[in-house]
This record gives sequence, structure tokens and C-alpha cells, in this order.
Amino acid sequence: MATSDDRTPETRALPKDPPSTGPLGAPGEHEPAPDLTGGKPTGKTRRRKGVEKSRVGNAWIALIVAALLGIVLLIFILQNSESADVEMLFWNFSLPLGVTILLSVIAGALVMALVGGVRIVQLRRAAHRG
Repeated sequence: MATSDDRTPETRALPKDPPSTGPLGAPGEHEPAPDLTGGKPTGKTRRRKGVEKSRVGNAWIALIVAALLGIVLLIFILQNSESADVEMLFWNFSLPLGVTILLSVIAGALVMALVGGVRIVQLRRAAHRG
């Protein structure tokens, strides 16, 4: 039995695609999709040339910044080496001024971390209830 189907037996099971037509109806002529971004790359399509950022790269940069801050802090402590008398409640001691300021900053950060931790616990409890 002769058929007008010119496909091979392997592709006969697949449906035959209709011919593609362009805006004027001519086969194979397609109009490009309009550019809705105004010619500027969007955040998702914009890529930097070279290597993309990674967690290891970000950690490396953070480590370098922390080392630079540590050096600046060390210089501050060394330049403020005069002794300062500290009295708190029933304690009385003497420390270099730079170390005293550093300890007060650390104590302030710990108080802020404690307050933030209590707030996080409150929000988690409220989220689990609701």
C-alpha cells in the first residue's frame, strides 16, 4: 500500500509538524521577540564577565576585612596603652585604656546579642502558636 508520507518508519509514529510561517505567512521567516526591557539587561540576565561570586569567595573577602579591622584595633590598643583605673561594683582594677575600651565594646555587643536573642525566641514562639 503506497502512502504519501515521506517520513522514515522511526518518525512515522511522531505527528507531523505544521510548517512554520512568519508574519507575512512565508515559511521560515520569524519576527524576533520584542525587547520589553528597553535594551538594558535585567537582574536575572545580567552577568559579570569572569568568575561568578561564591560562598568561598565571600568568606575570603570577609576574612580579609576582619584581618584589616584587627590590625586597626591592634594599633588603637597599642597607641592607648596608658593605664586606666576601672571601678565597677566591688571590683577595682587597672587596665590599659585601649583594652578597657575594647572590653566595654564587647560587653555592649553581648548585651545587644542577649536582647536580640530574647526577641528571636519570642518571635519563634509566636510563629509556632499561629
